[in-house]
Amino acid sequence: MGLFTKKPMHLLLEEAGDSAKGLKRTLSAGALVALGVGAIIGAGLFVRTAAAAAQNAGPSVTIGFIIAAIGCALAGLCYAELSSSIPISGSAYTYTYATMGELMAWVIGWDLVLEYAVGAATVGIAWSEYLNKLLVEVLHISPIPYEWCHSPFQSHPDGTVNGIINLPALFIVALLSLLLIKGTSESAFVNGIIVITKVGIVILIIVLGWGFIHEANHHPYIPAATTYVDHAGISHSFGGFWGVIGAAGTVFFAFIGFDAVSTAAQETKNPKTAMPIGILGSLAVCTVLYILFAHVLTGIAPVEFFRTKGGEASVVAAISEYMTGYGWLAKLVTVAILAGFSSVILVMLLGQSRVFYSMSKDGLLPKMFSDLHPKFKTPYKANLVILVIVGLFAAFIPGDVVGDMTSIGTLFAFMLVCIAVIILRKTDPDLPRQFRTPWVPLIPILGVVACGLMILGLGWTNWLRLFGWLALGFIIYFGYSKKNSHLKDVK
Repeated sequence: MGLFTKKPMHLLLEEAGDSAKGLKRTLSAGALVALGVGAIIGAGLFVRTAAAAAQNAGPSVTIGFIIAAIGCALAGLCYAELSSSIPISGSAYTYTYATMGELMAWVIGWDLVLEYAVGAATVGIAWSEYLNKLLVEVLHISPIPYEWCHSPFQSHPDGTVNGIINLPALFIVALLSLLLIKGTSESAFVNGIIVITKVGIVILIIVLGWGFIHEANHHPYIPAATTYVDHAGISHSFGGFWGVIGAAGTVFFAFIGFDAVSTAAQETKNPKTAMPIGILGSLAVCTVLYILFAHVLTGIAPVEFFRTKGGEASVVAAISEYMTGYGWLAKLVTVAILAGFSSVILVMLLGQSRVFYSMSKDGLLPKMFSDLHPKFKTPYKANLVILVIVGLFAAFIPGDVVGDMTSIGTLFAFMLVCIAVIILRKTDPDLPRQFRTPWVPLIPILGVVACGLMILGLGWTNWLRLFGWLALGFIIYFGYSKKNSHLKDVK
């Protein structure tokens, strides 16, 4: 068996069919849209918007959102075709296995760990920080002591105390992992409630904040090209073409999650029609909200405010300082951010367990990752292992360690999905496609170009981290996965 042996399409379609041993089909198109919105609106909107405005583009961060949305839409069209043609868990991993062979499938499966597991841990750490804001600013009670909500590698700014373990981050990861074991439909119901809450608050900020926009803050809309050096001494292209592209790469994190919808294909009632609706619908809803939100936020406060008083609480700080009489809205935003982080973690954990489930079914990971709970029909052992991995990361590693690794890993996955559509159209033209990406190969090629451009905007340090991560993946593949692959038994 060669490194580029493809998984036969008939095997994929057999696995996609209903069976007593398979995952339970409980999700509707509406539930998928809610899952997508739940994954998308979170840390990106409330945190990365202000960061991109401060470091890269000023008010033209809205253009960055448009560029990021175009890249996501091009990839989303490709995801929609593949998920309706091959309605099986595994997302980009499965599509790559069918079109480019086992080695590339392993690369993308390992790469998705950056998006889902590392992303979930990072958001869990941010959730811990905002829990303290809720305790102090909304409930007016004492915060959790520093040492119990920070990693051992962190120390208080005044140097008086060091972190021991981030218990709140570990708690939320454990709670949501157990919810996923209980069942996907129950998880989707909880996610739906959270989505309604945070989307409502985002709309409130847009509607109420519109009256506080100062036109002076939007001039010049695209600042002149300069270099901005942040507090950590890192240089960023600010203004001009590369400033906007850098902003697109930064706020791209805000769109991560819509592809997680495709990992739930085997738990969807009518995946051939529901998957395209879920993927493209969630992307469309969030794009409109993002552009309006960024326009309002950069109109309320000047760029210098986000550089000096911004940080992770930029939205709350801007409302408190510039929207007189709306202190209650700032408190609601804190609640929305906590809820938003929770649903992002939930969908990322769901996506990671389903990718591991598919890789295990193919023999590339141990069998335990595809064992289903006898009652709940969920991959509970995979969820428990991921709970340990993500929980350890969230509890003991600082949140800024991964930087933009999640974004670069996801962009790489999107590029391979676009290429997969072109290959599959050539190698299997008669495959039934409920949804067809228009203008192939133009749309997939534009998707590759758009995502590649955003990767260029993320800088060489993130490329090095990606290569290091992939090198570790190759060690695991050649040490275990290649020898245990089920494809070697397929005639």
